[in-house]
Amino acid sequence: MSVLVITGTGTEVGKTVVVAALAALAAADGRRVAVLKPAQTGVAADEPGDLAEVIRLAGPVTTRELRRYPDPLAPATAARRAGQPTVHPSEVAAAAVDLDHTHDLVLVEGAGGLLVHFDDEGTTIADAAWALNAPVLVVAHAGLGTLNTTALTTEALLHRGLESVGVVVGRWPAEPDLAARCNLADLPEAAGGPLLGVLPDGAATLGRSDFVEMARGALSPWFGGTFDPEKFAALHTC
Repeated sequence: MSVLVITGTGTEVGKTVVVAALAALAAADGRRVAVLKPAQTGVAADEPGDLAEVIRLAGPVTTRELRRYPDPLAPATAARRAGQPTVHPSEVAAAAVDLDHTHDLVLVEGAGGLLVHFDDEGTTIADAAWALNAPVLVVAHAGLGTLNTTALTTEALLHRGLESVGVVVGRWPAEPDLAARCNLADLPEAAGGPLLGVLPDGAATLGRSDFVEMARGALSPWFGGTFDPEKFAALHTC
């Protein structure tokens, strides 16, 4: 299978924009792309969610959302408050496998961080990744504290026998402070894998063609981009 699970070290780290960038590059290179969102929270039924943002930025890729809950909470809590059914990792895995049959790349976007509960049994996106035997890409923020949250996320992945392919900084500030600049060198160790991209903060405001161009320069050749972590770090000395 060609399935990649994307998780964040927490909320507001730019995970959806990273997913859109991955999808945009793959689609621009002629690959059939699907994006699966197991649980969308904090969005009403008639409002655009994360998948609408992916389509706006990446183009008409295939999208599938399994559950939607109005409260901006962990999926398990949001489902309980809404009186709606939860989503189980087996359902996530089945949907990803189904999409994999007709697509070259399936991107599975988690909700918040790696261990956010999907149901009252305490299952998480990590369980879905394990069921799929899929690698995981970690999206982290740039500044102070990110080394700890990245290391904790990676340690949890390894504890569960999951492969972490590396880390992407989802929101690089226009004026990075000392911590952000120094973290460029230290994030690979914390992540147990390479720095595979750095997306500028505000990337979601770009039009589609500019967004694809940005993604090309901001993501690793692993994903069809041209990003070089050593050259980027040299521009932001610590």
